Amino acid sequence: MENCSEKEIIVNIPDNVTIVEVSKATQKYQSEIYLKKVVNGTPYEINLKSFLGLINLQLRNGDRIKVKVVGDDCQQALEDVVQYLSSNMR
Repeated sequence: MENCSEKEIIVNIPDNVTIVEVSKATQKYQSEIYLKKVVNGTPYEINLKSFLGLINLQLRNGDRIKVKVVGDDCQQALEDVVQYLSSNMR
């Protein structure tokens, strides 16, 4: 059974960081990283490593999302993604 971690966060990305940079930074992880967001009552889930998915998700500061990571290095990947997407920036 694969390891899985998830956390709900509020998006708060500084103006000088793009979502593409976040996606590139997560390429080093073996785990699959998913972002879930509800838009007008419809849930959307995309793979963070997918640029097309990121464009369609249209993340904005203040959005409430769930980050779900599945794989052997899930805990480390989750912590990294949460740091990038929330106010706890590096």
